[in-house]
Amino acid sequence: MPGTNLTREEAQQRAKLLTVDSYEIDLDLTGAQEGGTYRSVTTVRFDVAETGAESFIDLVAPAVHEVTLNGDTLDAAEVFQDSRIALPGLLEGRNVLRVVADCAYTNTGEGLHRFVDPVDDQAYLYTQFEVPDARRVFASFEQPDLKATFQFTVKAPEGWTVISNSPTPEPKDNVWSFEPTPRISSYITALIVGPYHSVHSAYEKDGQSVPLGIYCRPSLAEHLDADAIFEVTRQGFDWFQEKFDYPYPFKKYDQLFVPEFNAGAMENAGAVTIRDQYVFRSKVTDAAYEVRAATILHELAHMWFGDLVTMEWWNDLWLNESFATFAEAACQADAPGSKWPHSWTTFANSMKTWAYRQDQLPSTHPIMADISDLDDVLVNFDGITYAKGASVLKQLVAYVGEDAFFRGVQAYFKRHAFGNTRLSDLLGALEETSGRDLKTWSKAWLETAGINVLRPEIETDADGVITSFAIRQEAPALPAGAKGEPTLRPHRIAIGAYDLDASGKLVRGDRVELDVDGELTAVPQLVGKPRPAVVLLNDDDLSYAKVRLDEQSLAVVTEHLGDFTESLPRALCWASAWDMTRDAELATRDYLSLVLSGIGKESDIGVVQSLHRQVKLAIDQYAAPTARETLLTRWTEATLAHLRAAEAGSDHQLAWARAFAATARTPEQLDLLDALLDGTQTIEGLAVDTELRWAFVQRLAAVGRFGGSEIQSEYERDRTAAGERHAATARAARPTEQAKAEAWESVVESDKLPNAVQEAVIAGFVQTDQRELLAPYTERYFEALKGVWESRSHEMAQQIAIGLYPAVQVSQETLDRTDAWLASAEPNAALRRLVSESRSGVERALKAQAADAAAAE
Repeated sequence: MPGTNLTREEAQQRAKLLTVDSYEIDLDLTGAQEGGTYRSVTTVRFDVAETGAESFIDLVAPAVHEVTLNGDTLDAAEVFQDSRIALPGLLEGRNVLRVVADCAYTNTGEGLHRFVDPVDDQAYLYTQFEVPDARRVFASFEQPDLKATFQFTVKAPEGWTVISNSPTPEPKDNVWSFEPTPRISSYITALIVGPYHSVHSAYEKDGQSVPLGIYCRPSLAEHLDADAIFEVTRQGFDWFQEKFDYPYPFKKYDQLFVPEFNAGAMENAGAVTIRDQYVFRSKVTDAAYEVRAATILHELAHMWFGDLVTMEWWNDLWLNESFATFAEAACQADAPGSKWPHSWTTFANSMKTWAYRQDQLPSTHPIMADISDLDDVLVNFDGITYAKGASVLKQLVAYVGEDAFFRGVQAYFKRHAFGNTRLSDLLGALEETSGRDLKTWSKAWLETAGINVLRPEIETDADGVITSFAIRQEAPALPAGAKGEPTLRPHRIAIGAYDLDASGKLVRGDRVELDVDGELTAVPQLVGKPRPAVVLLNDDDLSYAKVRLDEQSLAVVTEHLGDFTESLPRALCWASAWDMTRDAELATRDYLSLVLSGIGKESDIGVVQSLHRQVKLAIDQYAAPTARETLLTRWTEATLAHLRAAEAGSDHQLAWARAFAATARTPEQLDLLDALLDGTQTIEGLAVDTELRWAFVQRLAAVGRFGGSEIQSEYERDRTAAGERHAATARAARPTEQAKAEAWESVVESDKLPNAVQEAVIAGFVQTDQRELLAPYTERYFEALKGVWESRSHEMAQQIAIGLYPAVQVSQETLDRTDAWLASAEPNAALRRLVSESRSGVERALKAQAADAAAAE
């Protein structure tokens, strides 16, 4: 949309000129049940540094009826252009602006999203404003450093509830008048409106009392485990307030589970919105509860880091997200009573894997990214901003010491409360409390891109005694198109020496912690000692680096990976093996053998589920095409064997049932899915409940067993919003030309689908065992892409750009067609980044397929 971008230079100029005091926002949402548009009236009070200056305020709206500046009426048709309202002739000192507009409800998850629940036919609204979408609801100076107070007045339909950042008032004549917020950024303001169900409690400790609320749609109320959510929330309050030495900064804390949410959650001050898939309708594994708890703690940490203290501009977005990601894991690991003290295992297994992948794409960038405009930041919520940054913060804690780290954080909050900061503000506070100079550390870790590889170099004598031990650090060339140069960095790591005990378990017998710097670092502490069975670099996962096992260690791990007594070294070895597979250093067939050797002994259910996903991806994309069916058959037979052998009713049983359903292929295997659905066969302890039924239905649809009538019958059993999404996936998954054409038309040629349904259709459309059927859509994708990008909202266009890229067509032809489009279409930087990232996946798959084929020879 023209004019919706904002450059850093524009934001800096506006911040020099303006100081914003307050917003008064009056919204009439009485027509929300019907949809369309609503009346938005905004009054802004702000100070200007010089008389006669000009500026602008942001607004995305179908119509502007009135613009009054300092009592003078401006011609709305003249001053409202390209989503900006020009503000000419400003006065030095106080200015008052009033804007009356019609704003639009959305179905894209941006601005004020409107959803109608098929269970009760009621509309439910919520706002999502990060990065630049408060301007879709009210006129605003849409940049994080122009903080102000916000006072909302909302007229809503009778019987509805309105929740915002401030405590919820008693309505008068269906009008909800909220107190002004503290000074906060526009992107963390919020409104949630509708006939929501709620549960209330309080956090109380040492005379402090914070009202707590949990909200969801009434159709999900029977599944809402509010006590478990409150328990995690209270643990977070205890731990964060102690570590941050700053009381929770807002007057209440609501958590609102909302429909069709694009992200996991959003840290609106005192009114956190969370995707309502976290209200579990069916049995899930403990890993799902752990992820939900991490999300809850992540958003709670943001109340301090992000909301109380906010980055000045989006190049320091990582300060928000990396800190919250680090804090969520640290709290889960250390908070008294936590159910997930192994959270650093989960972090190593999921977050760091994400970071390693992101850091090897052509779009890799420093943690402190160069964000020149809003288009840049919209695609920068990535594995570097969240996971690599959190990994580096974990390393920084090890470097400066935990006590010094948190003392620095405490000083930072007190010094900058309700203000805006840059990276230098945080580093300055940490330097004061730790006594360390962090400028060199910052340059190496925060201001450079790319990843290092650490390899052990070990020599032994005839008796197996180590005569030489060193760590070689590599800085691989950055991917083509990436900015910057390869960098060797300082690492603080531990080396674990593991041997098999009498019971066959791998137990750590020795540990050395040291600093690694430069290309080669000697480790004299291990010289003269017997060579252990497994040498594990970066044991305890202190640093951020790809780690390789030496040949002897890899051989032992291949046979005994499941025999480590602790979960973290297992996770590190699993991650190393997966990374070697992605880097074409380990053939897919050998990776499958390694997984099948060890997964049966893996107790961490989160790791097991990650391995399920990785094995399927490896076989689908990284296996030699001639071997793919054989490997899939081998894997599917193993999933069924593990399903039948798993403890009845266990998390592992449920995880193996889903893994089996994802690749079931023979007539007998598909018959079993069908029989489990209709109840003619059962597996002891396996509850084929609503969500598992849909997993079976979608696979049966994808192989042509189920058609439209069977899918519709399943939807009649589950006429809910989730059921609608699952049915959409199943219909799009059918292996027919007509099904693919209908799915493509609904997503690409029409813009009527809401965000969640569009995402579901795309998920069904792309089936890895339907390559030939999907082949014609490669050309159609490139023909349509730029028009889609220019005509849809960012979230909707991004879904299409990523989801429909022909990633399953792993061939040189796909690379060539992508290159031709990139050269001719002249996409903007954000779209170029997304397509280049997808292209990189195909290029990587080609190399891995070649390595797998070579292994066969």
